[in-house]
Amino acid sequence: MNYDREGQPVAALVWFPVLAGEIAERIVWKHHLSRAIGKRAIVVGAGAGGIATAARLAKAGFSVTVLEKNSFTGGRCSLIFHEGHRFDQGPSLLLLPKLFQEAFRDLDTSLEAEGVELLRCPTNYKVWFADGESFELSTDLARMKTQIERWEGKDGFHRYLDWLREAHQHYELSVSEVLHRNFTSFWNLIVPHFVLTGLKLHPLHRVWGRAQKYFWTERLRRVFTFATMYMGMSPFDAPATYSLLQYTELAEGIWYPRGGFHAVLAALVRVGERLGVEYRLNTPVRQVLVSPDGKKARGVQLEAGEILEADVVVVNADLVYAYSNLFPQTPKMQSYGKSLRKKDGSCSSISFYWSLDRTVPELQTHNIFLADEYRESFDAIFDRQSLPKEPSFYVNVPSRIDASAAPEGRDSVVVLVPVGHLPESKGFSEPKSAGMPRDQDWPALVDRARRAVLSTVSARTGCESLDKFITHEIINDPAAWEDKFNLDKGSILGLGHGFFNVLAFRPATRAKGLANAYLVGASTHPGTGVPIALAGAKITAEQILDDLGVMVPWQGNAAVDLDMDRGVPQNEKTNPLDRIQPGVSQVPALRVVLYIYVLVSMLWILWYWYPMRKTLLVSGA
Repeated sequence: MNYDREGQPVAALVWFPVLAGEIAERIVWKHHLSRAIGKRAIVVGAGAGGIATAARLAKAGFSVTVLEKNSFTGGRCSLIFHEGHRFDQGPSLLLLPKLFQEAFRDLDTSLEAEGVELLRCPTNYKVWFADGESFELSTDLARMKTQIERWEGKDGFHRYLDWLREAHQHYELSVSEVLHRNFTSFWNLIVPHFVLTGLKLHPLHRVWGRAQKYFWTERLRRVFTFATMYMGMSPFDAPATYSLLQYTELAEGIWYPRGGFHAVLAALVRVGERLGVEYRLNTPVRQVLVSPDGKKARGVQLEAGEILEADVVVVNADLVYAYSNLFPQTPKMQSYGKSLRKKDGSCSSISFYWSLDRTVPELQTHNIFLADEYRESFDAIFDRQSLPKEPSFYVNVPSRIDASAAPEGRDSVVVLVPVGHLPESKGFSEPKSAGMPRDQDWPALVDRARRAVLSTVSARTGCESLDKFITHEIINDPAAWEDKFNLDKGSILGLGHGFFNVLAFRPATRAKGLANAYLVGASTHPGTGVPIALAGAKITAEQILDDLGVMVPWQGNAAVDLDMDRGVPQNEKTNPLDRIQPGVSQVPALRVVLYIYVLVSMLWILWYWYPMRKTLLVSGA
């Protein structure tokens, strides 16, 4: 005898349709899986996007090999070690945690199950100003209220809540309508639904311009706009949509994986290896091989000369570098590569990794030092591609949140000074009018950046000059970024994210003019940043599976993703306490009168214009 959930007996026949449906679903799944079994995929590059794509394809039944030129995985999201000190080479804070959770859930696991522990930073940032004042950004609304009202009064806090509401909309719409969709054609942009959605994202406004609406002091405008540096952009140029970056920090917090940011990607590597992914490190790729007719990718040739055949090639190397160096240099490919090299790139950086022989309690985990000449500091980077006379910069002390980042009683310090990128792509004589000349005195430039950082930190925090405590220094400058990771012009965040560099305007995830070749990473859709690259890996993997007629194994998780933040399901069984019943809106009488006035005016215009139009047509004839 079978029983229902209430324990009542149910005839066995009732279960037959359910059982039949499950069997049919399994048969369909096995049929689609058989299409992937035996197919081979090669992923060039073990960055965040490459690692995640490899695991997803392996889950779908592919035999996957990842080829990485360096001796480590993670790309820019890797670690540097020195005598007990640990540094995050690139990203040092985890944002948009739900995108990380989604990546692991789609692979039938979780961050927790893979041993990844996320530590929440008690304060997001401490922003230091030249006049000695500071501002602590936090998820604590009471702390934010106190600080905002100090500078802009109670109306200022009201405007802050209005800004949060708009940024919340930017965030939610971007996640649902951009980060989980591919834009394979310009037609995707003019679908009525997306046009209406796009207007709500304020893509034609600038981050700084929208901030001016809600924050009325220069100080708070700076506090709520500097985060565009995450995209390698100026707040005076970045689309207003990117207010979502600081929104997610304020609404969801800033997190740090214990053991360093690479711990997340190391976990994804382990998941992929369990699914059968093979990683070959110290294995640079010379070129992508094509079929005799030149229309399809068929594998790669390594720098050592070895040839590896594949049904699918996914390139996670820097996109501009790939089109200029890895893909076959046909006239069309050369032309497209040249057009990419002319596109606006993100900034580069001079990054310092300092081992200190003591702790610096004046510094928090994340610190922002803003130039007094705020706009000039951005113009110097993005308009003149140089090092500002007074740079804004970021200081990270990972040992403040994770003691394992440094020996006891010491600190590890990472300093990122944004600078312009190099003027031309390596190996190509197409110099732009502005850039960091390759033949300049780099030691002198680095020394100028170092002196600016040391003097600013000491003056604003009151701590002793850090140079007394630095026992070892490692440096990454634009040339180093270019050499280590093949980043075009040393742009640390790939192509820029201006209006004509996103969505359908951004280089596609399917390689141009070459079947069976795909791209994933910072410079393709949806954009830069580790969580965005993970979202991009899902988009690219699903495109590959769709092109090959293979079922997406995590498709059932889509409903789970959508329902996570949708509240209690509303149906006849919903507890009365949890039923959503919108309150009745009481429209003021004046507004009703205004609506009637507008309606009558429109009807009058139509009534007046229609006979006038007939008169004009007759007289014109």
